[in-house]
Amino acid sequence: MAATAREEGASGQERGQRGCEHYDRGCLLKAPCCDKLYTCRLCHDNNEDHQLDRFKVKEVQCINCEKIQHAQQTCEECSTLFGEYYCDICHLFDKDKKQYHCENCGICRIGPKEDFFHCLKCNLCLAMNLQGRHKCIENVSRQNCPICLEDIHTSRVVAHVLPCGHLLHRGYRCPLCMHSALDMTRYWRQLDDEVAQTPMPSEYQNMTVDILCNDCNGRSTVQFHILGMKCKICESYNTAQAGGRRISLDQQ
Repeated sequence: MAATAREEGASGQERGQRGCEHYDRGCLLKAPCCDKLYTCRLCHDNNEDHQLDRFKVKEVQCINCEKIQHAQQTCEECSTLFGEYYCDICHLFDKDKKQYHCENCGICRIGPKEDFFHCLKCNLCLAMNLQGRHKCIENVSRQNCPICLEDIHTSRVVAHVLPCGHLLHRGYRCPLCMHSALDMTRYWRQLDDEVAQTPMPSEYQNMTVDILCNDCNGRSTVQFHILGMKCKICESYNTAQAGGRRISLDQQ
């Protein structure tokens, strides 16, 4: 038997209360999986042990007159506007944020549409300024963010496109390939000053180490320093030790 809005899915929500923390809307979705009423799929998923398939939603309930009806933009009983924006594919109701439905992504994106293009190889909508200027990785968004583990493709959080081509929600270094996520030049110069002002103890001053640079993938032999070891090729400190430490021959 279908649960009522106030009894289960939308428990605690007063009649006429518009939307939730995720979306501004004037209706509740009737979940086809459990017949419960929730403001949105995220509210449903946070309270149930299964996920709501947005594409299978057929009915909604008006928050004002409480009439259950076919999913549509305006209430057929009292003319309540369910959402300034409505997608009849995703059944997304929300205030106008210049959304558009991308057929290739299969879901709605926040626009304006003219500011984005769909990269067929990455299989993702990207900002126009990245067209022809990003590294393509096939189906790059069809994975979880390696930092927060949230699904990237359907996430409401903007993902950052890194120079290496990977995506993540936050962080300064890609945890997949270890490339720097941002232009770190200014920080590397600060590290130069700190290294220069922090001499190593005498027993370490002539110690060298082989390093691998995570940014340019180059290998070099540099002086060991506890604060960081600078790549001789691209001057990045995003490096990893690739061999044992050695003392120069003139000090042995």
